[in-house]
Amino acid sequence: MPCAIAVILESRAFDILARVLLTLVFWSAGIGKLVDVSAGAAEMEGFGLTPGWAFNAATLTLQIGASLLIILDRWTWLATGALAVFTLLTIPIAHPFWAKEGEAAFRDLTVALEHVSVIGGLAVFAILSRSAMRRRLWG
Repeated sequence: MPCAIAVILESRAFDILARVLLTLVFWSAGIGKLVDVSAGAAEMEGFGLTPGWAFNAATLTLQIGASLLIILDRWTWLATGALAVFTLLTIPIAHPFWAKEGEAAFRDLTVALEHVSVIGGLAVFAILSRSAMRRRLWG
């Protein structure tokens, strides 16, 4: 690996940037639900989740809270696991491609596959985070 790339990959700034980018989809959605609570509640009710305000509050708390834990490098195993489970659950709730036809089915399938990729990224991050912690603790 070129030395310049190694320096970037080992820098604290790049580590933080990667954490922010990994969680961008979650914390930005959570902030949106916080800024417009009524729209977030309506979105939840549109998916059949009632009361919408309660599901909105739980969702934004998870999205923002778990993102912050990952960005701050605290309890990353819990935060990545919670976001992975949440992301997996959104597929049957919000993107049931198997129940649709044509373009709508294709759009939801594409989103579902993107969700599975995000889950993979969260899993890789949890593995790397654990490896980094082991190195800090045991050299």
